[in-house]
Amino acid sequence: MKAYIFPGQGAQFVGMGKDLYENPKAAELFEKANEIIGFRISDIMFGGTDEELKQTNVTQPAIFLHSVILAKVLGDDFKPDMVAGHSLGEFSSLVAANALSFEDGLRLVIARANAMQKACEAQPSTMAAILGLADDVVEKICAEVDAVVVPANYNCPGQLVISGSIEGIDLACAKLTEAGAKRALKLNVGGAFHSPLMEPAKIELQAAIEATNISAPICPVYQNVDAKPYTDPAQIKENLIKQLTGAVRWTQTVSNMLADGATEFVEVGPGNVLQGLVKKVSREVQTSSAVVA
Repeated sequence: MKAYIFPGQGAQFVGMGKDLYENPKAAELFEKANEIIGFRISDIMFGGTDEELKQTNVTQPAIFLHSVILAKVLGDDFKPDMVAGHSLGEFSSLVAANALSFEDGLRLVIARANAMQKACEAQPSTMAAILGLADDVVEKICAEVDAVVVPANYNCPGQLVISGSIEGIDLACAKLTEAGAKRALKLNVGGAFHSPLMEPAKIELQAAIEATNISAPICPVYQNVDAKPYTDPAQIKENLIKQLTGAVRWTQTVSNMLADGATEFVEVGPGNVLQGLVKKVSREVQTSSAVVA
C-alpha cells in the first residue's frame, strides 16, 4: 500500500517548484495562487531570497503550493491508499486527497499563517529540539516545569520538539540536559507552535475552517492530533481546529500507517525530511520523492 506524505514548514528552498511551472496545468495553478494571495508568490519561490522565503506569510503558502501542485500534475500516477502531512502539510494532504478544493486550501493556509504570525508577535515564545531521550521522559519533565512548555512535534523515536514560553523552554532544556538528553537545541522559529500559546490563532482559524466546505477524501487522512485515519468531514474539521494547539504525533502516524499496511512512503513537496523520519521508525520500508515523469 502506498502512503503519500506532505512536509511542513522548514522544507522551503529558493527555486522550489520552478521545474513544475513548465507544465501548463501547474502554471495555471501557480497563476491562480498569485491572484488569490495578491502578490506573485511564484516569483519569490522560483527566484527570491532566503529572507523573503522565510516570512511566515510566504513560507507556509509556498510549501503548500509546491506540494499540492506537484500532486495535481502527477495525474493518474497519484493513487494514494492513505495520506498524512506534518503540521502545515496536513492541509496539503487534504487538498491532494480531494477533501478540500485548491482555492479553499490555499485560503486556509494564508489565514493560518497570518493568525500564527499575530500570535507569535503577541507573546515572545520559541521551540527546542530534544534529542536522545524517550518521549515519556520529555513529557514528564515538561509537566514538572512551572511555566508554559509542552511536547509539540513527535518527529521520530529519540527526537521530540518542545514548545512554549522563553522561560519554559529554558527551564525545560536545562532539566532535560540534566536527565541525559544528547542535545537540547533551541530552534530559530518565530513562536511556540503547537502549544497553548497558539490559542488566539486557533480561535481565529476555527472560524475560517468552520466556514469552509470539506468533503470526504479519496482515502483515509491520518491527522496530526491523534495519528488516526479519518474520512468523515466533520471529524476532519474538528481535528484541523485542534491542530494549532495540539501536538504533531508524527512518530505515531508513521507507526499507524505501517500497522495498517503501508509498504511505501512517497514524499510530495520540497525536501526529503519526512523520508528520513520514516526511516527512523522503520529502516526496511521503501521511501521516495514524488517526481513528474
